[in-house]
Amino acid sequence: MFTIIVKENTLEMASAAFEVLKEVLDKKPDAVLGLATGSSPIGLYKKMIEDHKLTGRSYKDVVTFNLDEYVHLDRNHSQSYYTFMKEHLFDFIDIDLKNVHIPNGNADDFDAEVMRYEEELSKFHVDVQVMGIGSNGHIGFNEPGTPFTATTHIEALKESTRNDNARFFASIDDVPTHAVTMGIASIMKAKKIILLASTSYKAKAIAAMIHGPVTEKCPASVLQNHPDVVVIVDKAAASLLADEGH
Repeated sequence: MFTIIVKENTLEMASAAFEVLKEVLDKKPDAVLGLATGSSPIGLYKKMIEDHKLTGRSYKDVVTFNLDEYVHLDRNHSQSYYTFMKEHLFDFIDIDLKNVHIPNGNADDFDAEVMRYEEELSKFHVDVQVMGIGSNGHIGFNEPGTPFTATTHIEALKESTRNDNARFFASIDDVPTHAVTMGIASIMKAKKIILLASTSYKAKAIAAMIHGPVTEKCPASVLQNHPDVVVIVDKAAASLLADEGH
């Protein structure tokens, strides 16, 4: 079930997302959070840092699982998702890094790594999963065609995804071709999902997710089957929705 919140800009989106997250953290200081990278959650992470500094909210008992990580990118690389999380959140709150889980993109044995990550994830129940959506409807790095039954796995990235992410690299040639990602079945186990999207570039994907058929051609459409998804978008991303007044 979708709760759709339409805001004027990304700053308002971040505030709305934090209100949803705050409600969970207030009730459960040791919440399990599913985290995402990319531009969509940055504003939310800023709100989390501000709140930590202003109220002293502690994250020492919080456990986190990231959705994904690039394959064959050292975790200390400037564009690794490990680096992203440290630069945008972990370095500014009191989280215990022992409670942080991010796939190892430089694993010696990727079959073993995906099994290890899924096994670790299965020990917990994610209270809130934060994520964005790809212009092609991907969630995590589950590209169109990924089975809804997929658990953590290695995903070959579509050219559209690599092109979308090329702005973070020196050139398209530097963008990794594969990623370790939580599978769709893994994501769907979360109790609550917060999905953030902005700009008209994401409007088609948002419309397909909410109003389109549930199909592996649009991985995000499976969220129609989830009991609690809060979709927070700006007006541009909501522009193709049948009723953006939710």
